[in-house]
Amino acid sequence: MVIVQINYRRPDMPKAEWDARYSDETAKPFLSVDGLQWKIWLDGEDEKLSGGIYCFADRASAQAYVDGPIVARIKANTALSDLSIRVFDVRARQSEITHAPVPGLLTRMAAE
Repeated sequence: MVIVQINYRRPDMPKAEWDARYSDETAKPFLSVDGLQWKIWLDGEDEKLSGGIYCFADRASAQAYVDGPIVARIKANTALSDLSIRVFDVRARQSEITHAPVPGLLTRMAAE
């Protein structure tokens, strides 16, 4: 299990204008990302930081996403700045103890 964390500074605009960019349709393309188990959408109004936390089934899927077209569009968007992309392995045992919302964690731990 692999976590991808992406953060960026968004344009300085009114919150209502920024929020108008997000709809159910904005989220739907992520349903077809190979290996993606879930995404948490992040928004920090005070610092104008946005991004997401993504849980992937494996490193290959995570890397394919980071190298793929969605992230390429983020990188090419000149209205965004301070882009940060990080890839982390999940510490399964500690995550299970702290009730992490990680699909299949108990099954994976039993197999190890």
